[in-house]
Amino acid sequence: MILVTGGGGFLGSAVIRQLNARGDSVRSLQRSDVPALRDLGVDVVRADLADLESVCAAAKGCDAIVHIGAKAGVWGAFAEYHRANVVGTKNVIEACHRNGIQRLVYTSTPSVIHTGGDVEGVDESEPIATHFESPYPATKAEAERLALSANGPDLATVALRPHLIWGPGDPQLVARILARGKAGRLRLVGGGTKLIDSVFIDSAAHSHLLALDRLAPGSACAGKAYFITQGEPMPQRELINGILKAGGLPPCEKSISPRAAYALGAAMEFIWRILGRSDEPMMTRFLARQLATAHWYDISAARRDLGYTPLVTVAAGLARLTVHLGSQHT
Repeated sequence: MILVTGGGGFLGSAVIRQLNARGDSVRSLQRSDVPALRDLGVDVVRADLADLESVCAAAKGCDAIVHIGAKAGVWGAFAEYHRANVVGTKNVIEACHRNGIQRLVYTSTPSVIHTGGDVEGVDESEPIATHFESPYPATKAEAERLALSANGPDLATVALRPHLIWGPGDPQLVARILARGKAGRLRLVGGGTKLIDSVFIDSAAHSHLLALDRLAPGSACAGKAYFITQGEPMPQRELINGILKAGGLPPCEKSISPRAAYALGAAMEFIWRILGRSDEPMMTRFLARQLATAHWYDISAARRDLGYTPLVTVAAGLARLTVHLGSQHT
């Protein structure tokens, strides 16, 4: 039995579907009910990651945990991110110890190494950043340290850092690009010329199964972090406009300078704090820096230690997305 936390989310449900397809018994832990998982025969447990006893109970009888559950986003109170991402990860590690579970795959993010400038072709030797402009990468960095430091003879751990996951059913990147494109509110920061890499949902999920299968105390991947991408760096505008095209929308031609985007993000953060708003601003300083800088990584370590190869190309992924989005309108 494999426990997947955050099984109701975009990545979590994809991992569960792949595990289920190959015959693994799966239990899913998330805060809301997911009838689609129950239909697959998945044992669905509703619980809060910050509730230690509930997490330990959910892990009982499991052989491994794939810990994907987290609070993501670019806005919100630090305490909320810390509770879900740091306390939640501590509880998952404790659940492993209490239940004698020897394998833990932790889902991290490349944002943990982002210091504000361009990230071009770096590998996992790049140190974790010491300053963050958003609680999400700050708490994910702390959680990654916890997960990897827990690696030892009784519990093998590995951290995966998938970057910009997208594909059919994506409620984040794809949904936001299409919504802003339809509203005419989409802008390319700096012309969208900076190179970025991403990962199609099927490939991101596949990397988790590969890590799970290769993970054991003392194995090559134990105690290490890995970048997971398509291995296809491209100008940011190409991916954005590819997604817009898949949704039947015209390409984005309008641009905003990086400096203006950062100033807008700072202003919107200030206004949102004054108003006490909990919804995400259209722009934040963290998001502006992410959009204005290059983000692509050397994934040779994942290829070597995990046997990772993207399942589809970006072009093939966009073709699948086009079919999916087209089917929603028929």
